[in-house]
Amino acid sequence: MATPRIALIGIPYDEQSSFARGSSMAPALVRAAWHSRSSNMYSENGMLIDESAVWDAGDIVPVPGTDMLSSIEFRVRDILNQGLRPICVGGDHSVTYPIIKALSKQYHGLGILHIDAHPDLYDVYEGNRLSHACPFARIMEERLATRLVQVGIRTMNPHQREQAAQFKVEVIEMKNWDDRTKLVFSGPVYVSLDIDALDPAFAPGVSHREPGGFTTRQVIGIIQSLKGSLVGADIVEFNPPRDVPGMTDMVCAKMLKELSARMLSDKV
Repeated sequence: MATPRIALIGIPYDEQSSFARGSSMAPALVRAAWHSRSSNMYSENGMLIDESAVWDAGDIVPVPGTDMLSSIEFRVRDILNQGLRPICVGGDHSVTYPIIKALSKQYHGLGILHIDAHPDLYDVYEGNRLSHACPFARIMEERLATRLVQVGIRTMNPHQREQAAQFKVEVIEMKNWDDRTKLVFSGPVYVSLDIDALDPAFAPGVSHREPGGFTTRQVIGIIQSLKGSLVGADIVEFNPPRDVPGMTDMVCAKMLKELSARMLSDKV
């Protein structure tokens, strides 16, 4: 059996959600969909995305005496020290901040491709600086990434436009998206995929349904055509209680396979 190069980490955490809880249930359902006999475990480029390629590292649980976000950072750092690259399945989008804190210590010049309906750049949201609406403000103010590119955005407001300008975020709003767009990173890149980047017609199981989003095919195309060394990824904000049963979990599993295949094609 081949030695896995990727670690799948479940993050059953939704305490920073501002509207509807439920994304803590997502990791178990995404795993079940990944292994479901209704499909197979091959990516579109022909790679077998099973335990020989992706080690299931289980779910993160809080380390005694620490909070969950600190525990996430510690666990991801441990995975990196084992020579593995993480794909994390949340959970709400607040989990991306501690993940990037861990990766930034290993990968200098880290870039982020953020695929989402929302820019998540609030300085503070409803009095909470760690809200799932704030992770990229925390990441950029701490200079944990040298470049942030956001695509699929369709909820910008004046405050978040100011934040994007302050942090020099490259934002491609959904209304301006062109499928011919080439997303090119010169160094290590992390992909953060909020599943509500997709139109609710394709992924209804999210807390914040924003019509007018990507098709499943478009997001797969972005992953497959991305230029850069992919060193980690997350899939977040899948909320099972709001889903059409068996729909969004399969979309997440598909993205897991395509992200894994894209990561395995890199020699990092």
